Amino acid sequence: MTRPSQEILLLGATGSIGASTAELLRQPDCPFRLVGATAWRSGDALAVLAREFGVEALSLGDAEAHAQMLDDHPDLGDRMVSGGVEGEVELLERFPEAMVVNGIVGAAGLRPTIAALERGMDVALANKEALVVGGDLVLAAAERSGARLWPVDSEHSAIAQCLRGSGREEVGRLWLTASGGPFRDREPGDLAGVGLEEVLMHPTWDMGPKITVDSATMMNKGLEVIEAHFLFHVAYSDIEVVIHRESIVHSMVEFVDGAFVAQLGAPDMRLPILFALSRGRHRPCRLAPWSPLDSPSLHFEAPSAERYPCLGIARAAAEAGGAAPIVLNAANEEAVAGLLRGELRFGDLPLIIEGALERIPLDGVDSVEAALDRDAETRRLCRELVPQGSRRPS
Repeated sequence: MTRPSQEILLLGATGSIGASTAELLRQPDCPFRLVGATAWRSGDALAVLAREFGVEALSLGDAEAHAQMLDDHPDLGDRMVSGGVEGEVELLERFPEAMVVNGIVGAAGLRPTIAALERGMDVALANKEALVVGGDLVLAAAERSGARLWPVDSEHSAIAQCLRGSGREEVGRLWLTASGGPFRDREPGDLAGVGLEEVLMHPTWDMGPKITVDSATMMNKGLEVIEAHFLFHVAYSDIEVVIHRESIVHSMVEFVDGAFVAQLGAPDMRLPILFALSRGRHRPCRLAPWSPLDSPSLHFEAPSAERYPCLGIARAAAEAGGAAPIVLNAANEEAVAGLLRGELRFGDLPLIIEGALERIPLDGVDSVEAALDRDAETRRLCRELVPQGSRRPS
């Protein structure tokens, strides 16, 4: 039996990206082999994955959960490496030829992204926050080693596909498509007090709760604007966002002569993951068959600034530069966590984020440590602001 040519390290293996990657790996004649996997606290789910795929090395980010897994799954003890950041580094050192799939949610994905790139390992990046928090640092690490970033977000994967064979001088604008989330037809004045259950009812994608909230506010699209800026070296003024309800056009490139190239397909995250793992090649695969006849009508509309204030806040932070994107991301993560805990209402989210941007220094940072220090400073402030948000009168 021929050994598959590509080893895979899956960071954030029990989240939505991890689940989609696992579905991809289950396909017949899959050319990838899962050799290492991490999760934050979900030891039981990681154990299931380890047994199914014969994963050779495992780690949990949370120290207590890591110890508990050793107790609960003694048969996997010889596969457990260190916990936390040390475990991620140990996996990178053990499998230097592997491609890293970074499905970690939030700023925690910055360190392993840079650590992998510094070792010359290609990264299939679903963790947009790594570029939001440390875009220049990530690109510098890739340039030093010659390693590549392969975007996993469906929008950035679409743009990468549209740009194949084109020079930067040919590109006019990038168009990121967005579903508009569950509130695209709601009046802006009706949104402040919507319930969490409504917020989490995404019309198209089945994602984790954090990114689903970000889709409802369209903060995810603001973060993706920053991600696109770093991935494709395009000015913020040349990156547009458009609501596309059908989620069939995953993004578009407008060239300098006015021609558009769009990437279309079923809304299935396995497809951009496959494209990334294949290092920008289309492999024979019919994971999610789709035909233009399945979607006789496609619609596009501009997002409402009143309905989606977080999109405007994100754009302003991107243009400001320095530490503003770091503060933006950290404040958003803390605000979303407060909403998911029931401590905030939906309408509080932009207020918490704006409050952090007004109070935290926005001067630039020049190292991973400085970026994460500014991230931590923002989180401390937001934990003070979140209870204030919950006390706002109805």
